Amino acid sequence: MSKLRTNHTAIQKENAVLPYGWMIVTLCWSAVVVMSSLYVTVPLVPLFADVFGKTLAEAALPGSIFSLGFAMGCLIYGGLSDRFGRKQVIVSGLLALTIISLCLGLTSQYPVLVALRLLQGLAAATFSPVALAYAVDMFPTEKRVTAIGFISTGFLIAGIAGQVFSIVISEQMGWNMVFWMLGVLYAITFLIVLFFLPKAPSPQRGVRILAAFSQLGTVVRSYPLWLSYTVAFVLLMSFVSMYTVLGSYLGGPEFGLNSTQMLYVRSAGIIGMLLSPFAGKLAQKLGVHLILRAALALSILSLALTGMTHSLIAIVVLSVCFVSGIALSVPSLIAIVGQLGGSARAIAVSLYTFILFAGTSLAPMLSIRLMSNSGNQAATFMLLAAVLSVGFIASLLIRQKQNDSLKRSA
Repeated sequence: MSKLRTNHTAIQKENAVLPYGWMIVTLCWSAVVVMSSLYVTVPLVPLFADVFGKTLAEAALPGSIFSLGFAMGCLIYGGLSDRFGRKQVIVSGLLALTIISLCLGLTSQYPVLVALRLLQGLAAATFSPVALAYAVDMFPTEKRVTAIGFISTGFLIAGIAGQVFSIVISEQMGWNMVFWMLGVLYAITFLIVLFFLPKAPSPQRGVRILAAFSQLGTVVRSYPLWLSYTVAFVLLMSFVSMYTVLGSYLGGPEFGLNSTQMLYVRSAGIIGMLLSPFAGKLAQKLGVHLILRAALALSILSLALTGMTHSLIAIVVLSVCFVSGIALSVPSLIAIVGQLGGSARAIAVSLYTFILFAGTSLAPMLSIRLMSNSGNQAATFMLLAAVLSVGFIASLLIRQKQNDSLKRSA
């Protein structure tokens, strides 16, 4: 343990003159571009159903299969980055994303589209857990929370930016061009990261790739961690489902918005995402557990009220409030999982990421099923609020004393 501390101190001294501002901008941009792939198919579901002759549930498969591939990849690449280096894994993933996205733009067969989306999800997973580990390695303690906050903001902004990007490109040039343009963005990002992002500390050549999984037993036996994973499972599931239902609701007979008008409504959510970098400072003052619970309560209340109102202005305001709650919840939950993980922090965060995006993979099908069972979109918002309430209840059961006892035993 003392050797690890000495090495970490040496790394911090070596990194004293690094361009931290540029690194944060690069990582945040990369987070937006990479994670946009998850969300580009959300507004394309009706189009896929029409073009390929599928039901809405079947047309949601490209989105779900991406999330599944992403979730599986998150369990793998953390260990690979320990062995081969953080930057090397990120760069390799961006190159793979470039090639796969261009291939997606060429396909006209639905089974090939689904298969390539699975590969795209696996490739995109090279960034999320590895970028967080890179931030821990490269940023000093006083800058680390800010760096992770901006990376998390990038992940969240992608939820809106990916949908807006998809709508604009598909309407002007067709759905294939959505993936072509993504491929171009990945190529540009690949070059930026390759040539301008500082290299992380030397790979740990003696590390066995599967060594971290020896700690998996400790993680799965942790009751507080499973409470945190329950929150993670419903968090982005509710986020993706909300925007899937919102698009159907606003385009329906009650509001009859066209795609351009819905674009403005979706874009408003970015305002709420700007709170994410401030989660660290708020947590220092109020406590990370309180911030998580308050943020979840805000999102639940916003969902419930969205199902009750018939005012477009109110829906836009509530969507911003909903996203604000999610934006504060994500970095807060990451911090809690990291604390609870103790010496098994790496595998705990990897499992968190897997569960987070496993929930996301179910979101398109969940929202469609809820809409069909409830009979109207307004009731579906209430049901989504009930789903997210499960996470809120779980957050209430995570006690500070459990956190302290776990850290003492780590």
